Amino acid sequence: MLDYSEVTLNQIVVHNIGSRSEEQGVQISKAPTQIFDETAEEILKTYFLSHFKTEYFYQFVDNEDLQQNAVYDFVSKVFDDNTQFYQQSTNIAWHLYEKSNHPNIKTGEFYMVYFSGILIDGQAIDAIGIFKSENKDTYIKVCQQGESYGVEYENGINIKKLDKGCLIFNIDRETGYQVAIVDSTNRGDEAMYWRDSFLSVMPRENEYYQTNQMFDICKNFSHDILTSQNKVDKADQVTFMKRAEQFFNTNDFYDNEKFKDEVIGNEQISDAFEDYKRKFENQKMLSPVDQFDISGEAVKRGKKYFRSVIKLDKNFHIYVHANPDYIEKGFDEHKGLKFYKLFFSNEE
Repeated sequence: MLDYSEVTLNQIVVHNIGSRSEEQGVQISKAPTQIFDETAEEILKTYFLSHFKTEYFYQFVDNEDLQQNAVYDFVSKVFDDNTQFYQQSTNIAWHLYEKSNHPNIKTGEFYMVYFSGILIDGQAIDAIGIFKSENKDTYIKVCQQGESYGVEYENGINIKKLDKGCLIFNIDRETGYQVAIVDSTNRGDEAMYWRDSFLSVMPRENEYYQTNQMFDICKNFSHDILTSQNKVDKADQVTFMKRAEQFFNTNDFYDNEKFKDEVIGNEQISDAFEDYKRKFENQKMLSPVDQFDISGEAVKRGKKYFRSVIKLDKNFHIYVHANPDYIEKGFDEHKGLKFYKLFFSNEE
């Protein structure tokens, strides 16, 4: 679990990344940035760190040698010798510029920050943060002018919106460190440059990652296979998802055979799930996961995967929050319409 309550911002430097397609280059600061105001430091820590909340980590990779991964090499030199901070920040800024080839990639400020005292599962860890701000917001500023007030405006950075960022924790160096990523601006082809071209990272296959992977498989199996085209009622689709949710909420360990027995039961559907799971893992180039420790943090944050709604024409929506066995489907021959019967103990 990440804890920033004791974090210290030790060093920070700001450069400017120009447009690669227009050959604008990088405007390098002559020295690291000095921060003497405690309030400003707290605001910066909020801006840089508050967006990193999950334990979904990545790691640096390279096909031949980790030392050939540029960002891995540069930050390793800083972890080895803090006096390298400024020099390596210029190397990383130029590396980012060289990888910003898509014409839709915006110019912006580049920040590199050295943090200490970030707690991961209670252990204090140093980290290097790399950030880029690409978008500005307009702010209204009200100024007192004698006995009246004037209105001005300024363009600046919204500290609640981090465009791009990564935190590289000085842990597990031999396997590519633990890296957390934020990219909230791009959605097209240009989005890949931050994670793939610039950082060159891949997900770390820890229990948080594996639990989320199974959530994806369950959600997609329900959406793609448990459909009316395959003669599966919406209620049965909901039942599968709610039982899957209950399984993850009540177990600390995932076993694929136990999951199929308790959640699915039906042998034919279990075989279809197994087949879909393998195809999904192969298509997404994921490592097969049949047994792993379930991440409580992933379960806590994964409730969105299990939201179940039965939509009935344009008249009703049935939101199933818990036990789907309290729903019974039927057909009224007199009205010529299908119906759902709901069982409950108390009405609120």
